[in-house]
Amino acid sequence: MMTSKIRRTARAALVAFAFIVPLQKPQAQGPSMDTARIESLSGLKGTFYKDENVFRLSKPRDDVKVLVDRLSMPPFMGLTSWAAFTPMPPSRVMVMGDLVLFEDEVNPVMSAALDSGLEVTALHNHFFFDEPKVYFMHIGGMGSVDQLATGVKKLFDTVTEIRAAQPQPARQFPGDIAPQSSIAAQPMEAILGRKGESNNGMFKIVIGRSGKMHGMRIGNQMGVNTWAGFAGTDEQAVVDGDFAMLESELQPVLRAMRKAGINIVAIHQHMSQEQPRYLFLHYWGKGKALDLARGLKATLDAQAAAPK
Repeated sequence: MMTSKIRRTARAALVAFAFIVPLQKPQAQGPSMDTARIESLSGLKGTFYKDENVFRLSKPRDDVKVLVDRLSMPPFMGLTSWAAFTPMPPSRVMVMGDLVLFEDEVNPVMSAALDSGLEVTALHNHFFFDEPKVYFMHIGGMGSVDQLATGVKKLFDTVTEIRAAQPQPARQFPGDIAPQSSIAAQPMEAILGRKGESNNGMFKIVIGRSGKMHGMRIGNQMGVNTWAGFAGTDEQAVVDGDFAMLESELQPVLRAMRKAGINIVAIHQHMSQEQPRYLFLHYWGKGKALDLARGLKATLDAQAAAPK
């Protein structure tokens, strides 16, 4: 009797299982992307990582010999450029990447990225005592496979064109800077729309910003500021400085600066746990003083118009 009851229970369980199993749906697969097209448009071969649904392109920088602390650095030790793609529902793709660049490549490649609809999110060094100096430019973007893969190709093509024209990286920006400074302050103030400070023929403006850090108010004198310093003469000048930016302001500032021909030399953070979060951009431009001031004013205007 007990055996019969066990059999009936087993049969009931099997019947229930038979009804349940067909109702179970296959585990959803993530969205896919055309990896063959990414390779075709970018001109690079890639590797698909199924566990993360990421397709990654890479290109070692083995065209220029690099020494770090007198060690000859192979690409395996951190000198490989890469761009990784992952699908975004319903039909777009996200790209992130890190490009290994020499000093004379950074700004042309940055302009190529911005012109292609890509974002530039950081620019910094990874080494000390590197010869020639190596910089790392991080990129990102969202869009179609065609747009992003074509944009990535443009970046690598720009590097190739620069090195084909001059195999060894340049040691200075084009143009001269007058050795003695005599910048006229009044025309600069008229263009920039604010008062500045003069010192031994140089001219500087400082624009403070504010925020909070660890519950404390921080501002201009604590280092939250944008500044620009001009040296040289009205005809042969240089401008350098620092932009304090919200994250939403970074791309408009980059586009305006590059349009004005001002070189970006670093993008990074200076603080942690501040509110709002600030990014800092360092720059260097050469040319006529008034042209540089106009470029800086256009950048300030672009920053002011950016969404907050």
